[in-house]
Amino acid sequence: MDFRDKLIAWDDLPAWRQAKRATGKKLVVTNGCFDLLHLGHVTYLENARNFGDALLIGVNSDAAVRGLKGAGRPVNSEADRAAVLAALQCVDGVCIFTDTAATKFLATAQPDIYVKGGDYTLDTLNQDERRAVESAGGKIVLVPFVPGKSTTALLGKISRL
Repeated sequence: MDFRDKLIAWDDLPAWRQAKRATGKKLVVTNGCFDLLHLGHVTYLENARNFGDALLIGVNSDAAVRGLKGAGRPVNSEADRAAVLAALQCVDGVCIFTDTAATKFLATAQPDIYVKGGDYTLDTLNQDERRAVESAGGKIVLVPFVPGKSTTALLGKISRL
């Protein structure tokens, strides 16, 4: 499969989700910036995929990343970040969304399982996102991060070179 076929335009997401639902596959969804892909990311994504039959990743747009991370971010464009994620074997679909919060994305994707990193708890998770998942019958799973692996740490290391 060509990785480009895994890129899902926002307007096509409802039909993509309906097609997955029709096959009876359990959809796992996660989201994030994924600015500089590293071992922590791929470990997290592989773990997430193991909770179901298909993995959909919501990628924050460039404007959303700037709002979340500040000036100078993202390092890679939204199109590049989405394409690199789509090339991973464990990923079934990638969709760019424009909001800083994933609430609208989650309401549209309707995950069976929503995976977030271990730096969150059910209480610290965005409660609108939590409601969007749970009101559609989805479950939330928290997956631990790989210690010492983050984009911020990687950018710090690069800046010291």
